[in-house]
Amino acid sequence: MTQIKEARPLAGRRILIGKPGLDGHDIGAKIVALTLRDAGAEVIYTGLRRSPAQIAQVAVDEGVDAVGLSILSGSHKELVGDVIAALRDAKAHDVKVFVGGTIPAEDQAFLHELGVAAVFTADMPLDTVVAKLAASFS
Repeated sequence: MTQIKEARPLAGRRILIGKPGLDGHDIGAKIVALTLRDAGAEVIYTGLRRSPAQIAQVAVDEGVDAVGLSILSGSHKELVGDVIAALRDAKAHDVKVFVGGTIPAEDQAFLHELGVAAVFTADMPLDTVVAKLAASFS
């Protein structure tokens, strides 16, 4: 059982990958979605240009453990805050939120204060993303 856990550290987790806002770049989100799937998670991808309310509603409807937001537009502060607020309004306080994309280092503390569990940058190795996400569930 330990070997399976090590090979698939996200086994049993349901994770939603969302693309809030208007930016139309999603190759990074798709790569992360496939990586998380290969690490054992059941992954749901919302597709492009979803509102924070839509993403939160899907997270609640699907009973996910975490929501990953991919944002390249520079509007991460507003969009992440709106998704977290929508999750709280829906009484989904236990859903972890993580963010990836073009996130300046100086904005990361602000996102953590909002309640973000992890911030992943585009230059971060995918193994590191999986390890940090798995550790957040420990």
